[in-house]
Amino acid sequence: MNRRVVKGLDLRTLLTALTGEGASGDRIVPPTGFTAHLTLFAAGAMAFLAVFALALSLATGRLADRWSESLAQTVTVRVSAPAGQVEPQTEAVMQILRGTPGVGEPHLLTQDQMADLLTPWFGPDVPVDALPVPRLIELPIADARDFDAEGLRLRLEGEVPGAVLDDHTEWRRPLVTAANRLQVLGILSLMLIAAASAAMITLAAKAALAANGQVIRVLRLIGARDITIATAFVRRFTRRAALGAGVGTLLGLLAVIALPDLDDSSQFLTGLGFQGWSWLWALLIPLVAAGVGFLATRWAALSMLGQVR
Repeated sequence: MNRRVVKGLDLRTLLTALTGEGASGDRIVPPTGFTAHLTLFAAGAMAFLAVFALALSLATGRLADRWSESLAQTVTVRVSAPAGQVEPQTEAVMQILRGTPGVGEPHLLTQDQMADLLTPWFGPDVPVDALPVPRLIELPIADARDFDAEGLRLRLEGEVPGAVLDDHTEWRRPLVTAANRLQVLGILSLMLIAAASAAMITLAAKAALAANGQVIRVLRLIGARDITIATAFVRRFTRRAALGAGVGTLLGLLAVIALPDLDDSSQFLTGLGFQGWSWLWALLIPLVAAGVGFLATRWAALSMLGQVR
C-alpha cells in the first residue's frame, strides 16, 4: 500500500466517505451485484470473528491478573511428620507463622476442608483419616513488602524439618504465561482478521472497477480525473464495509452476551466476554472496518485506474 493511500486517511476523509457528502459520482459504482454482497458479507463475518478475538484477548488479560493476584495473596505450609510428631510440629509452625511480619492469621485446614480439596480426585466421602495426608496451613499475606518468603522458608527448614513452604510460584508462573500467550494470540487474530478483510474488499473493489472499465473510459473523455473516479468507489465500499461490520459486530455481541457468566468455579471459558468499559472496544470494530475498507478500496482504485486505458 503506497504512501499516498495511507496519507489520504484521516478522520475527516473517513467521515466524508461514510456520510456520502459530495457523492454525485457514486452512480458509476454498481449498487448491487456480487461485489456489494461480497463486501457486506466479508465485513460482517470478519467483524463477528473480531468480536470473539477481542473478547478472548480481554478475557485472558483479566484471567492472568486474577490468577496472579489470587495465588500471590496467600502461601501454604505443608507439615509432614511421623504420627506422633504431627501435632507438635504443626503447633510449632503456627507459632512461627503468627510471629512472621507481613502476614495475617494462619489458618489450619480442618478434616472437612481437606476432604473438600480431595473430592475432585477421590470422589465424595474421602476417608481423610485413613490417608497419609499432611497438615495444611493457609497463610494470608497482609503486606507483601514486609513478607520475606525465602526467610520464612529457611526458618521453617531449620526449626521444623517436616514443614515446607509453598508460595505458589511454580503454579502461578505457567498459568500466567499461558494466559499471556492466549492474549497475544487474540491480538494476532485481530490483525489477521483485518488483513483478510482488506484482501476481500480489495478483490471486490478491483472486480467492480474492471466491470466498469468502459464507464471509466467515458468519464475520462469528458474530463473526469482518476482521483474523482476513485473517490466514488471509495465512498461506496467504505459505507458497505461499515454497514456489514456493524451488523456483524451486533450479532457477535449478542452471541457473547449469551455465553455463561463468570462464576465461583473460575473456569476459563466462563469468563469469555466484556466487562465494564471494555464494551467500548467492541463498538470501535465498525469504525476500524470502515478505515480498512477505505484504505483497501483507495489502493485498489488507484492501482486499477492506472491499468484501465
